[in-house]
Amino acid sequence: MGKAIPTILVVDDEPTIVEVARLYLEREGYRVLEAQDGPGALAAIERHRPDLVVLDLMLPGLGGLDITRRLRAQGDLPIIMLTARGAETDRVLGLELGADDYIVKPFSPHELVARVKAVLRRSTGAGSVAAGERPLEIGHLVIDPVTRTVERDGQLLALTVKEFDLLWFLARHPRQVFNRTQLLDQVWGYEYYGDASTVTVHVRRLREKIEADPAQPQHILTVWGVGYKFER
Repeated sequence: MGKAIPTILVVDDEPTIVEVARLYLEREGYRVLEAQDGPGALAAIERHRPDLVVLDLMLPGLGGLDITRRLRAQGDLPIIMLTARGAETDRVLGLELGADDYIVKPFSPHELVARVKAVLRRSTGAGSVAAGERPLEIGHLVIDPVTRTVERDGQLLALTVKEFDLLWFLARHPRQVFNRTQLLDQVWGYEYYGDASTVTVHVRRLREKIEADPAQPQHILTVWGVGYKFER
């Protein structure tokens, strides 16, 4: 059997944006679905089970932040947010709720395609695990790169695609300090067009999940003025 064609759901109430996104994504070989509002998006997700959602935050009926919150309560479906220029608060909140990435309008269609490819590559684990990679057991944590799961004291943690990628990368390079630009390059895997605050948000979310006391982390440490490092 041939490889399944990834399905992308584009949710936006601006027909031009949807049309351009469809054109460029279909040109790359993706199957593209559309929704114009929040309820329509949830219905399409339930019916078609897409591989990734490109989600505008400002939607009629039900906002993108509410949709992100609902989707994260159900699983780890990859989400790329579309946000208005200057809407930094919404971007940060969306990332904190579990979105994997964001794009600021107006955006380049090539940028959209690059980010979709990167998030899908990470979500399927393609190219991220070398043959023979074994789970890492670090204190109370067990990080398994093959199943892409993390356990703390025997309890399975609910990590998003990018949270796992970031944790795995840092854990495989203990005590090495990385700045945010380096982490964007290594974990997100493409030239990042926005600011590096997404790394800060993902680090904060990871600490809340893996650390016994997120306010006094033992594993993901801040090196002030430089970046972050992982301590075993």
